[in-house]
Amino acid sequence: MDDRLRKQMEFALEIDKEKNVFRQTHLSGKGRNENDAEHAWHMAIMAYLLKEYSNKDIDISRVMIMCLIHDIVEIDAGDTYAYDKEGLATQKEREDAAKERIFSILPEDQKKELTALFDEFEENKTPESKFAHAMDNLQPLMLNNSNGGGDWREHGVTKEQVYGRQSKTREGSEKLYEFTDQIIREHISKGNIKE
Repeated sequence: MDDRLRKQMEFALEIDKEKNVFRQTHLSGKGRNENDAEHAWHMAIMAYLLKEYSNKDIDISRVMIMCLIHDIVEIDAGDTYAYDKEGLATQKEREDAAKERIFSILPEDQKKELTALFDEFEENKTPESKFAHAMDNLQPLMLNNSNGGGDWREHGVTKEQVYGRQSKTREGSEKLYEFTDQIIREHISKGNIKE
C-alpha cells in the first residue's frame, strides 16, 4: 500500500472513535445519549435539506464537510457540554491539541484542507460556517424538543443560556432562528427552561 493511501485509511479508522464520544443530548423518542458521529451525520443531512433557509448563498458541500468534521477533535478532547462553563474555559486548548494530532495522520494536503475547514467553522465568519453553526444549534434543540425538554430540565438550563447559544443560529438563518424561538418559548412556558 502506498504511503498516501495508508495515511488516508489510518485516518478513516481513527475517526471511527468518534462513535464512542457520547453527548448530553438524547436521541429522539427518549432514546440513549447520541454520539458525536450521529450528531455530525444528522447535521450534515439537515444542512442539505435546509440550505434554502441560509441567510446568504452558500457552498453546501463546504457546509456539509464542516458539519462532518467539527467534532472529530472530541476523540481526544471529549465532549464539552454547551452550558458547562468550566469545560468551555479549556475547550479551545484541548481541541487545538486534538486537531493537530488527528489531522496530522492525513497526507499533508488533506491535513491542510480539513484543518482550514475546521478553523473556518470555529471562527464563524463565513456564510458557510454560520450556517453550519445554525445546524450545530438546531440539531440538539430539535432532539431536546422531541424529548419534552428533558435535557434542559436535567441540567437546569436557563433562558439566557439557550438564547445565548441560539444567537449563532440567527447569524446563519433568520428563518430557522424564528423556528427555534417558538420552541424555546414553549419550553420556557412549560418550565423546562428556567426564566
